[in-house]
Amino acid sequence: MVVRWLVSGVVLAGLAWLGPASAQAEDIAYREPSASRIVLDLSRRQIRVLRQGQMLGPWPVAIGDPSTPTPLGEFQILTKTANPVYVSHTSGQRKELVGPSSPIGDRYLAFHRNGRGEFGIHGTPWPHWVQIRAAVSLGCVRMLNAHVRQLFEAVDVGTTLEIRG
Repeated sequence: MVVRWLVSGVVLAGLAWLGPASAQAEDIAYREPSASRIVLDLSRRQIRVLRQGQMLGPWPVAIGDPSTPTPLGEFQILTKTANPVYVSHTSGQRKELVGPSSPIGDRYLAFHRNGRGEFGIHGTPWPHWVQIRAAVSLGCVRMLNAHVRQLFEAVDVGTTLEIRG
């Protein structure tokens, strides 16, 4: 079975060159540290937000299968999408799913793109995998829908995500 997915609202376009002054201002704005920091501990399979000396969470997560692991390192939240569209082509038919019963839930936070695709933190209609903190995804981080909504509201695009082993 081949499943292809698309998250609506994800834009894969380069920045337009606007000249030295605006490029420099944008670069500086991009580098400014966020007031919040997300920390994902793969060994504990939990995620939390550190914000102004306080902690939100920790919340349990399901992570990437050993053959398709969640990447380690420091990333930034690239996009945030409420009610992302999941597109499936199972049985040769196109089917769009939206909302909490979709395979990616109703909140999606993209954090990394590479040759394997895009990695995100998202909800799930299968809470069992999160509750047992399974390693079952293709590298994405699955959270309970209620928890990913809290995370979604607590952070902005550009927030640092630290993924530890």
